[in-house]
Amino acid sequence: MIKIENVTYRYKRGKDIVKEINLTIEEKETVVIMGKNGSGKSTLGKLISGIIKAKEGKILIDDLVVGDKKNKEEVRKRVGIVFQNPENQIIFNKIKEEVSFALKGLSQEEIDQRVQMSLEKVNMADKIEEDLYELSLGQKQRVIIGEVLAKQPKVIVLDEPTTMIDSKGKEEIYHIVENLKKEGYTIVYITNAAEEMLLADRIIVLNEGKIVAEVKKDEIIDKLKIFRQYDIKLPLVIEMVEKLRQEGIDMNLSDYSMDELIKKIKEMAKK
Repeated sequence: MIKIENVTYRYKRGKDIVKEINLTIEEKETVVIMGKNGSGKSTLGKLISGIIKAKEGKILIDDLVVGDKKNKEEVRKRVGIVFQNPENQIIFNKIKEEVSFALKGLSQEEIDQRVQMSLEKVNMADKIEEDLYELSLGQKQRVIIGEVLAKQPKVIVLDEPTTMIDSKGKEEIYHIVENLKKEGYTIVYITNAAEEMLLADRIIVLNEGKIVAEVKKDEIIDKLKIFRQYDIKLPLVIEMVEKLRQEGIDMNLSDYSMDELIKKIKEMAKK
């Protein structure tokens, strides 16, 4: 469990970037954090992962206080973070070396097993001996996610991981996230992309550093005013469901996928 209690963060002599944040993220929950640029999304991700320390309040990962020096290594084991530009996280040329880097201290057998398993989870195991700099950005991002998974964290923070990736690469990342959800990871997914809110169990909306709304996935269609109030774009499938509802047709979708919507429309057409 992640527990954020009255957390405020500001840069030196600057304004507060996040203000009095109170939030609990349950184990195995996927929370998507959304908001306009400058709302504090990425700062909150860095606070959760321990990259920066709260000026006020505290963050707990299970029973560990994030930012406490004596907990630094244990927090790093429990929380992994992936940023939007994978090239900023790459150190080595070879995929195998890159994914192995954070596993120092383990036996070579254990390292090899973890590298293989983590690359299988991101569909990159067949390229284990290849040069990272010959890969597409989407492939590089998958390797970085694999590197994080090799450390076997409980919590994964994904900070706008598809921003620099083409549409095919985005779909591959979404598929990986859905699989990680099934495996029981706790996921904090930071994004401005409309379609990515559908990865959530719960959506947190930030505005000017404060939490202004919390919406469960099955509440999205009933709380559209909230997203529009804070200029958050909606997925196409949600827009379509809303238009149908305005025409008196309630689709009652379970996962808000386009495939499910098309299937329901076809079923209605046959009646």
